[in-house]
Amino acid sequence: MPFGLCNAPTTFQRCMTTIFSYMNEDFLEIFMDDFSTFGDNFDSCLSNLEKVLTRCEESNLVLNWEKCHFMVDEGIVLGHRISSRGMEVDRAKIDVISKLPPPTTGRKFEFDEACTKAFEILKDKLVTAPIVEPPDWTLSFELMCDASDYAVGAVLGQRKGKVFHPIYYASKTLNDAQVNYTTTEKELLAVIFAFDKFRSYLLGAKVTVYTDHSAIKYLLSKKDAKPRLIRWILLLQEFDVEIIDRKGTENQVADHLSRLENKEITATTLEIKETFPDEQLLSATSLSNNQTSTEDTVIASISEYIASAGYSTEPAIAPWYADYVNYIVSGIIPHQMNHQGKKRFKHNAKDYFWDKPYLFKQCADQIIRRCIPEDEQ
Repeated sequence: MPFGLCNAPTTFQRCMTTIFSYMNEDFLEIFMDDFSTFGDNFDSCLSNLEKVLTRCEESNLVLNWEKCHFMVDEGIVLGHRISSRGMEVDRAKIDVISKLPPPTTGRKFEFDEACTKAFEILKDKLVTAPIVEPPDWTLSFELMCDASDYAVGAVLGQRKGKVFHPIYYASKTLNDAQVNYTTTEKELLAVIFAFDKFRSYLLGAKVTVYTDHSAIKYLLSKKDAKPRLIRWILLLQEFDVEIIDRKGTENQVADHLSRLENKEITATTLEIKETFPDEQLLSATSLSNNQTSTEDTVIASISEYIASAGYSTEPAIAPWYADYVNYIVSGIIPHQMNHQGKKRFKHNAKDYFWDKPYLFKQCADQIIRRCIPEDEQ
């Protein structure tokens, strides 16, 4: 099955569940193409492993030897460390706290050796049980988000009783463009970063977001916001989100994470993705230099593509259709447009893409639709 299709993961999961139906949740756990066999002792584990491998042979399933690990005492499974001690949080999820440097800008007191020792003890408590715990899928999730002038921070956790238990700490530095965002844009970007980072946890679950910027709570219903803000709000529509305003003094962990700046990380790893996976189902790439030599050749090729689909590229019939196709494939902008018109044309063209022999548009409701020239309407 080719992965990348919208239904491929669920279809593969259903296939695996069907094949190992009488083993699943007994001595076998499955997540798509990853599965773990376990037992109470060595002999039972060996017996269970034999049953699983036999079933793989009967079903013509081929295992990747390099990815197989047999008779291990512990291992990382879906981001959590599994062992005889139970389920523990992977160090990667708490790395930002574990490597937290001691403060160096204290003004009202001297940060001496005793303070440094207390600081290290506090860090150790923040990254070990019972403070940090694995997720409980029967409970809702809570997100604490904050942004500073140069970074964003977020903490994913769950509240058990009245106690908040963190699951994942994350922090990211803003790039040169994002540093110039307004305060509201930076605070909402912190939320977008958190939902992208913790997407696998939050899909299908109730999520409460705590932020110290009260304006974000009203953006979800605001219709005349900036296009960038509206776009981010649309990205959040697939989640069950409730945003609650919280004072900065009560949001200290996320507030501190948003003020971390790791200068050792290269600029390429500092980018915060402002789009979610599979936001666009299809894409188009421009023709390379060796595929065309002149604009006339490119335009002729495009006209041939459109004509093969029964469309006309005559300006009187569908000028917009040919204009967008010409720009997507070859980067050619209609010469008759003025500066403002070309700027608007480039902005609108971001929503279109060409998949021979059709032109498609991603609409405001995130649904991709095929464009129809006027002569077919």
